[in-house]
Parts: sequence; C-alpha cells; structure tokens
Amino acid sequence: MCGFVGIWNKSGQPVSRDLEAMTSTFCHRGPDDADVAEIGHVALGFRRLKIIDLSPRGRQPMFNEDATLAMVFNGEIYNYKPLRQELIEKGHDFRSDADSEVVLHLYEEEGMDCVKKLRGMFAFCIYDKKKDLFFGARDRFGIKPLFYTETDSTFALASESKAFLNLPDFTARVNEAALPHYLTFQYVPEPETMFAGVYKIPPAHTFIWQNGKLSLSRYWQPTFNPKEDVPFEEFLEGTREIMRESVKLHTQADVPLGAFLSGGIDSTVIVGLLRELGPVSTFSVGYEDENYSELNEARESATYLETDHHEYRIPPGEFWNYLPQLVWHFDDPVADPAAISLFFVAKMASKNITVTLSGEGADEVFGGYGIYRESQALRPLSGLPRPLLKAAHSLMPGFLPGKNYVRRAATPIEERYFGNAYIFNEVEKAQLLKQKNFPPATVITAPYYKEAADYDDVQKMQYIDIHTWMTGDILVKADKMTMANSLELRVPYLDHHVFEFASTIPTKYKIKDQMTKITLRQAFADLVPPSAVNRPKRGFPVPTRVWLRGPLAKDVASLLSDPALGQYFDLDYIKKLLEDHKAGRADNSRKLWTLVIFALWRLKFLD
Repeated sequence: MCGFVGIWNKSGQPVSRDLEAMTSTFCHRGPDDADVAEIGHVALGFRRLKIIDLSPRGRQPMFNEDATLAMVFNGEIYNYKPLRQELIEKGHDFRSDADSEVVLHLYEEEGMDCVKKLRGMFAFCIYDKKKDLFFGARDRFGIKPLFYTETDSTFALASESKAFLNLPDFTARVNEAALPHYLTFQYVPEPETMFAGVYKIPPAHTFIWQNGKLSLSRYWQPTFNPKEDVPFEEFLEGTREIMRESVKLHTQADVPLGAFLSGGIDSTVIVGLLRELGPVSTFSVGYEDENYSELNEARESATYLETDHHEYRIPPGEFWNYLPQLVWHFDDPVADPAAISLFFVAKMASKNITVTLSGEGADEVFGGYGIYRESQALRPLSGLPRPLLKAAHSLMPGFLPGKNYVRRAATPIEERYFGNAYIFNEVEKAQLLKQKNFPPATVITAPYYKEAADYDDVQKMQYIDIHTWMTGDILVKADKMTMANSLELRVPYLDHHVFEFASTIPTKYKIKDQMTKITLRQAFADLVPPSAVNRPKRGFPVPTRVWLRGPLAKDVASLLSDPALGQYFDLDYIKKLLEDHKAGRADNSRKLWTLVIFALWRLKFLD
C-alpha cells in the first residue's frame, strides 16, 4: 500500500512542480521509499510502503520494457501470481516480483479491459506515452482512494486530496454544494469532496484523461441475484469455501501480518480463518466505561482462538488531543466517532505488524445492520393502504407508543432510508445552515434506488449502503486511519468473488426475527466462540455522548462558538444543541460531533 500523485501540464511544457512537496503530504502512506518521474508534460510521484517484493526492483513509478508506459499504483492484487504466469507465457518481461507490475503488463496486453481481470483493492494511473493519455482505475468497492482536480494549468491526481494544496494555482475553498449533504450523512457522498473543485474517481470506474478531457467508464456493478430454491446448507458450505479462499489470498505478504479483533462475528470469523493457516497476532481497543468497550468480548475470542493478543484503553484526554491530527489525515470531514478507535488500534498494531486484516464490508455483503430488520418488523402493516396509515399517524397523540412505527410503515423506503447515518433532517438543516435552497438528501440516494427498483427492501438498503455509507464512511475511515500509522488494512469480505456469491443468498437466509447475517453466523458457528455467534453488532463503540456532557464539554463549546463558523451556520442554533445535550434534554451527540469535525477541518485546511 502506498500513495501517489500524477500531474499533467496543459501547456505541453515540462512539469515544473515540486512533486516531492506533494508526496510529502502523505509520507505516512509510504515511509519506506520515494521517487518521481518527469516525462515531458507529465510527472508521476510515489511513496512506498513495502509489502510484496521488498527489494528496490519494486520501486515506483514503474516502466514497461520500452519505457512507453509509466505507472503508479496503490493497493494489492491478490490474483497476481496466475496473471503474472499468463503474461510471462505471452512474452512479457518482468523486472520485479511485485504484484503491481502485473497491472502494467496486463494493460499492455488487454488495454482498458485489464481491470476486469484484477482481484484486489487498487487505485492506479498509467501514462501511455504513445497515445499521450492517462489511464487508470479504482477498485470495485472503492477500498483505495483516488482524487482529482483541474486548474487553469494542470490536471492532477492524488491518493490524498491535501496534496493539491501544493499546486500553485489551487485555492482551498468549502464546497458549499457538499455541506448540506455532509450534515445529513456525516461524510461527503461521492464523487464530491468538501474541497471545491476536488472530486473522487468513483469505485468500479476506469478513467482516461486525453486532449484536455476526462472520461469515466463503469466496469463493474454490484447486483443481487437471490437463488430462492437453493437449500440453506448449500449457502453455508459456499460461504465457508469462498471466505476461506478470500482470507488465504489476503495473507500474501513479505512482512508481518495480523488482524483487528472486536467482540463481533465479522472480525472473529476472519481471525478464526487466519488461525487455520497459522499463528495470529490480534489487536483491540476500548474505553474505561464498559458500556462502550468490547475488550472483554475480544479477549474472550482471542483466548478461545489462541492468538497473540494486544489491547489498549483510550482515555478521553488522549482522544481529544489526537483529534486535529485525525482530521488532517482524513482530508475530508468524516464525523464517525469510531475513527478514533480505529486510529488507536492501528497505532498499536503498527508497532508489531505491517498488514492487518479486518471485518469491514461484512454487514453490507451478508446483511448485518440492525436497521435491515425493519422491513420484517413493518410487515404486519404492509398490506394496509399508505393513505390510511398516514391518516392514522396524524391522529395519534405524540406520546402514544407506536406512533413512529406507524409513520415509518406509511413512508416508502425511498423516503425513510438514506443509509446508516442520518444526522440532520431537512428541517434541521434549514434551521442550521446560513445557505438556503439546498437540494434534499434524496438527490443522493434516488439514483441508487432507481437502479435497485426490482430488489426487496433489505436488498435496497444493502445497495444504498454499498454506494453511500460503505464507500463514504467505512472504507474512508479504514484507509485513512490505518495509513496514518503506515499500516495496510485488507478487507476479505470485500473480495468481489465473496460479494458475487453472497448476492445469491435470499433475504430469508440473511435476516430472521432479531438476528442478522444468519448465513455467515451459522456457517462458522463451529469455528468461533459460541458467545460470538449471536452477539449483536457493536464494532468499536465510542462514548462521545457521555464525553460531550463531561470531560469534552468545555472544549467543544469553545470550538463551536468560533465566530468564523457563523459564515456557514446559525450559532444560536448550535448553542441550543449544546445546552440541550448537556442538560440531558436531548441526545445531540451525533449532531454535535458532525459540527465538531467540520470546525476542526476548517481550522486545519482553510485558516
């Protein structure tokens, strides 16, 4: 795993930018090596974290045999060995044993279809000298990041958007079109970012920059194809087989490897499968408050699976002191408090290993979020006409139990589900924002609901989360918090072969009564501790609600009273959020945290 930049001078003159200044902004992504290549009006810069082929032969930028192609690549290709053998048999000459070199020669052989053969996580850029173009791609789920911007003089790509701050004609400004959506989702939905003029290459897309124009093309799309008549036992066996294959592929490395371990089924399955292959080091973090800590559960799983286990408790003071640093690493504001836990577990793990496996993606792939049970819970009212339900809801007193239940039953899923995070609703945003006449959150989710029109409600929610929550929050958090500590994170649940198998599992084998991820849980019931099989999902919980009323209250109030925030928000509205939360009249922790992260982002990048 590494980081790179690519610069194209529109004037056709040699690039005079200082690439080292750009790549130095993300030296944490590649502390082992750095290099640049200047090729006329194009320049490529690279920072390397050595994982496979630790020798100098694996350096980048990487060139083909006649130096007509140059490439920078971030990620891992897990099927590189058979691809490499195929290419050697076709006459390609490899100069290294690195997995990344396969991509360069595969482009020579297959052209722009090369990405369809890749199994892994990746973002890359190839300069094709003969055709005078940039070609590149991002992996199917967006595990690896890739940003781009265009100024009057330059087209630029980078693994982290803060690299663009070193472009002389780039000015950091708030993307006001993105701010309302950030307040809804706690992150900026793709392809926008909070920097005006900076965008993300979408997941599962290739790109071409040629003749002053950027073209994007989708090469893969997640689809659900449930096989209703297949016996449950076949799905259990298939899950065991595909997950064992994926985990084994994800262990390819020439450096020490381990795994993150919470108390839930997702990470415990990963660790259990790793233990089948050999000894494993595991890492967990928690807090003094046992209500927000899974250290005991993780320790129980580690003992059961006989791992070399490491753990750390995060005090609130350390949490707050590191927060500005985390915001800088994120580039964009991402207001998920779990990022703190992820940063500290990565910080601890990086002292022992260079690669970690983790359980991200299991909920989206196998149907694990509690909210996915909602359609089943609403089924008793599903046969009633919506106008009748709406009328009943309007007549019910506010204090009456079940009023919200009736409201949700009366509301189409397209109007009630916006992904796992829904922080400020439309009315609240109108009160908070100085900006008026902004589009509703439905403009983000509506295109995905249109694509998912033929799916059942659970599949629709999975589809929405895959395209919003997972790529905008879960995977950004996973990449940025581990790379901040020069640690490569791999996600076996997001191997596209795993998804393509899991997409055939009917909803009846994903969700039943109060249980989610039924197939995954039952498939590995004999591998993991019995207590982990049915344990509800918690992940790495963070006690922000408590801390915002106690040890962090004063610092947060000071931060959110900054007059500079008045350019964007109604400060009196924020003051009331703080007062109501501190007094216990409301739990505004998620709203306040979303504002805290934006305030810190503004201080880091705009002041």
